[in-house]
Amino acid sequence: MKHTPLLAAALALTAAPVLAQSQLSIATGGTGGVYYPMGGGLAEIINNHVEGYSATAEVTGASVENMGLIATGDADLALGLADTVQQAQTGTGRFEGQQLEMIRGLASMYANMIQIVTLEDSGITSLADLAGHRVSVGAPGSGTEINANAILEANGISYDDIDEQRLNFNETADALANGDIDVGFWSVGAPTSSILNLATTQSIRLIQLSDAEIEAAMAANPIFARTSLAGGTYDGVDADTTVLGVPNVLAVSSEMSDDLAYEIANAMFTNIADLQAVHPAANQTTVEFTLSATPIPLHPGAIRYFEEVGATVPDRLRP
Repeated sequence: MKHTPLLAAALALTAAPVLAQSQLSIATGGTGGVYYPMGGGLAEIINNHVEGYSATAEVTGASVENMGLIATGDADLALGLADTVQQAQTGTGRFEGQQLEMIRGLASMYANMIQIVTLEDSGITSLADLAGHRVSVGAPGSGTEINANAILEANGISYDDIDEQRLNFNETADALANGDIDVGFWSVGAPTSSILNLATTQSIRLIQLSDAEIEAAMAANPIFARTSLAGGTYDGVDADTTVLGVPNVLAVSSEMSDDLAYEIANAMFTNIADLQAVHPAANQTTVEFTLSATPIPLHPGAIRYFEEVGATVPDRLRP
């Protein structure tokens, strides 16, 4: 049978192989925090700038769970608090006896601020006041709970002294608004939507740690750093609040190919303005911050990118 030119062209297109894109999963956190929008922004950058790959941000229980997802191969990239990531990679703390040695850093994204929130009329004004109260210490498997527990224990407060609740960010905000808890911990970039929304309907107070409490926490966890949350970040909180900060790491597996790790790092840092448009926390996402704040070895593909742009990678960050 003789084909017309148009039909022949159509048949040729039909016969041409379709190049399937490899799917990448980015483990983030709950929708009320910063991980999820940051992961979504990173997914868009990968979709637009890393040829042959598409990515999706996944809702998870955050840092602790995310490291497990990297270890099992159920996530390709994951966000996690620096202390959680370090514990996972070294088999210490929460990961005692289950070292996830394959975890590597691709970048450090921004610093979390550990925000301790109560309602203005709760009568709770200090960390010591938490004793005997209902306290959300973060979602199960979250870095927030690790941070909350470290701060409490360093200052002589155990779970025996409080009625601990393990709620995610949105659940914590709702429980505070409904009177179901008295205090909530957030370890997250600021501002975060769940506290912003709470502050529009309730008068809130941020509990400021004393100098002694901050020093005790920093002695217990050297990754903690003193920082300041600017007044006006949330409605009704006009004064600057001294808080503890923890960097966030974008982690991958050592099994990721060097070329893919390089391409993701290159795409993210080259198009960082796209991520900054998603959330202002990405203003901290720089090569310099990565090289100073990452507590675990970097992936060789990321190291290749950093050296290509002229950065000096410290020996401590080399696998």
